[in-house]
Amino acid sequence: MRVLVTGGAGYIGSHTCKALVAAGHIPIVFDNFSTGHRSLVQFGKAIYGDIGDVTALRRAIRDAEPDAVIHFAASAYVGESMTQPRQYYRNNITGTLNLLDAITEAGISKLVFSSSCATYGIPKTVPIKETERQLPINPYGESKLVCEQMMRSIVAAENLNCIALRYFNASGADPDGQIGELHDPETHVIPLLLMALAGHREKFTIMGDDYPTPDGTCIRDYLHVTDLADGHVKALDKLTASAGFEAFNLGTGDGKSVQDLVTAAQTVTGRQLNAHRSERRPGDPPALVADSSKAMEQLGWTPEHSSIENIIDSAWKWMHQKNNPFFSFSGY
Repeated sequence: MRVLVTGGAGYIGSHTCKALVAAGHIPIVFDNFSTGHRSLVQFGKAIYGDIGDVTALRRAIRDAEPDAVIHFAASAYVGESMTQPRQYYRNNITGTLNLLDAITEAGISKLVFSSSCATYGIPKTVPIKETERQLPINPYGESKLVCEQMMRSIVAAENLNCIALRYFNASGADPDGQIGELHDPETHVIPLLLMALAGHREKFTIMGDDYPTPDGTCIRDYLHVTDLADGHVKALDKLTASAGFEAFNLGTGDGKSVQDLVTAAQTVTGRQLNAHRSERRPGDPPALVADSSKAMEQLGWTPEHSSIENIIDSAWKWMHQKNNPFFSFSGY
């Protein structure tokens, strides 16, 4: 299939493009490069454009002639969403509605949507099933939930078949070292931890040590980005011409605390770290861990690369490749 990948120059999008090529599909990236990087577009051609621009979207779809769309393009930082909520509602909700308008007008019926475990908020039960109530506690999660709700409504009225993937903490880097995590500024915990261990940051800060968890630090489900990319390909293969909406969690089911990350990173790198502690970051639940049995059973998906040691090792190797742009950004 020819697949339009919005946000395909980003971290998860670029890894998914590689997985699409490996599966015999043809990805076409649609990205405004505001947070994505041209250096990560190595699998398929790129079309410059913004999902806020309906005309650009329609033109890209006309030129690319895709059979399906995978939609990553969005603002995606929990902390930033707390201070800039309008940006998140505008980019994520309005942008997604623009995309839905454009693909339904073009007669494209297959859509894989990059959703988030942030739609659950503070879950009643962990591990989290897809049937868990969705009560997000930050604008990022709220925006993703509204997008899911729009899709549910539209598939009931039009010929659209959509799978939403509610994934947990994407992490690690391409095992071949071709692409990896590249954010400016970096806010994700594993790169920040490794940057401190490498001496490129003065310190690593644990945000909150008073959560109701065994060691007081928050727990997350860290999923290797290669496994996450494979989940998108599996979801694409699952889509049929019939209309409908389905949601799947993607995670390992094995939660790790921030303190667990520190311990594992020190073991993998052979370096010691003096971690500092600060107050909790607003909008962070104590624990988010996936029950991904539905994806395993219905999509045939298995997280094969997601041991925390492999995640950290792949990220560490990516950071230290020759000519890697990882440390070229200001503030590193």
